[in-house]
Amino acid sequence: MTYIIGGHKVTVNLYCGDGMLDRLLPSFSSFKSEECGEQLFTLDVCKTLGAIDSNDSRLIREVDTGNGITRVSKLKDGGYQFNVRNVDGVECALIICNAEFDKCRCSLSGTLPMMRFALNNTLMLVYAFSAAKHDTLLVHASVVRHNGVAYAFTAKSGTGKSTQVANWLRNIEGCDMVNDDNPIFRFIDGKAMLFGSPWSGKTPCYRNIVVPLAALMMIKRDERNYVKVQSPIMAFSTLLTACSAMKWDEALFENVCGTVSKIVENIKVAELHCLPNAESAFVCREYLENDTTD
Repeated sequence: MTYIIGGHKVTVNLYCGDGMLDRLLPSFSSFKSEECGEQLFTLDVCKTLGAIDSNDSRLIREVDTGNGITRVSKLKDGGYQFNVRNVDGVECALIICNAEFDKCRCSLSGTLPMMRFALNNTLMLVYAFSAAKHDTLLVHASVVRHNGVAYAFTAKSGTGKSTQVANWLRNIEGCDMVNDDNPIFRFIDGKAMLFGSPWSGKTPCYRNIVVPLAALMMIKRDERNYVKVQSPIMAFSTLLTACSAMKWDEALFENVCGTVSKIVENIKVAELHCLPNAESAFVCREYLENDTTD
């Protein structure tokens, strides 16, 4: 099955056919495509897949993804192996990728919900790393569209990025949600663009659309509502922190940093200090839609 995600072509081959793939990836339905074009990556989902032993791999670290623990190992040939465990500590996916992340294999285990979780996380991981060299970032943010442009809100989980988008939707006419957890940022022909994605956290918002990206706002809880413009260095840090990236892979991380620099030079980046109320959305809109320069 072929999908176009963030403008990139992705192919997933499942050993038992596309019917099962639709059951495992319901959020991908609007991203199906028969378009030709350059392949970002191919993922072969195998019935069984043997793990590469420690003689041919080196443990990098174990990463807490918020949905479980992923064990990351570097292979002798430059590729990677990932052992994905869910929140209960049960291993549900084994992933083996080449160094470019354009040819990947995985096996899934457990119940249908476990396999659905595992395959979604596998594709999100592979997408983030394979797309990094194409000025493409997978970003932890919630996004609202207003007046034809996208405003992305990022924060630590539970701080209120989704609440801020909800305040826009309830109180500001003409808004719609683009994605609530993992939109795609791209730098294309000198412009920052935002794409919906098949990954949207707990909110089912899987929209295959592209919108000019106008701003990234860091949400900070406070006792009043106001905007604080960030310095270029802080703006860089804000977006970089929100990106999916492997800091220990020098080439990949350099690509991510380069794209972050391009994007923050072309959008507004600021902190929204706020209460979880309607006024915060109006204060934010006044800053974002003011034509004066920062």
